[in-house]
Amino acid sequence: MSPWTLADIPDLSGTVAVVTGASAGIGLVTAQELAARGAYVVLACRDLDRGAAARAAMATNTEVRRLDLADLDSVREFAAGVADWRIDVLVNNAGCLTDQLTRTPQGHELMFGTNVLGPFLLTQLLLRQGNLTDRVVWLSSMAHRQGGRALDLTDLDWHRRRFGPQAYGASKLADLILAYEQQRRFVRDGPPLRSIAAHPGWSATNLFATVGPQMLRGAVGLLGRLPLIGQDAAGGALPTLYAATVPDLAGGSYIGPSGPGELQGAPRPVGSSARSHDRVLAAELWAACEELTGLSPAGPH
Repeated sequence: MSPWTLADIPDLSGTVAVVTGASAGIGLVTAQELAARGAYVVLACRDLDRGAAARAAMATNTEVRRLDLADLDSVREFAAGVADWRIDVLVNNAGCLTDQLTRTPQGHELMFGTNVLGPFLLTQLLLRQGNLTDRVVWLSSMAHRQGGRALDLTDLDWHRRRFGPQAYGASKLADLILAYEQQRRFVRDGPPLRSIAAHPGWSATNLFATVGPQMLRGAVGLLGRLPLIGQDAAGGALPTLYAATVPDLAGGSYIGPSGPGELQGAPRPVGSSARSHDRVLAAELWAACEELTGLSPAGPH
């Protein structure tokens, strides 16, 4: 079978997609390609000016709406603003990486709040409103394999532990666990939707722009552009686009690059850590996220 490419994206006319963090990097490429295939795309962005600048270079079947995933009030406002929409695809792309312990407006550790709680709340609100009709795509990372021990359900917001680089891996492991658990709940409770996860490999985007000394940031960016090691944002977006558009893709799939070490290459289904498949952990994490976001556990999904 030939490697999957952008040419394999089907006609998406008549579909609606929401892409978070769509003003730059992988989110921008994802929004551009979905819109180019005919989807109506909502660029859900924290910075409306950057979102408008991104939209200016896209097809006209797009719009920009404000969404700050670090702020759960902003998530609720966004969901209320699309309460009567039909949304075929939700791409939970936006995320952050920091080496400083920072708090969200609700007091959560910034990466856990932005990468996990924000997407979780957004997804559940759209589901409970009946907006979603096809699939949810969750962005994880190769770093999920380094986040196993750091995902501590008794201290998800890093109040008692020494904060360190493993916090990012913990947040991306949580995303993957929630993606798998979401699919199990779709199968158990309905509706007949799909939850799919993806990771971009090593992609040279602005994710590392504020992490570490300037020299280190430059080295990381350079490595991300070297052949056989990394790829640009367009290459990094391929697994997301595969997850968002392949018509017969099974729910519960995890999509990543096919090259050595899953660093770069054409997208395909890949494996994940044993801990990402821990069903007891998944149920407990789900309950913790419901509690931290103020969601009632009642009802399906």
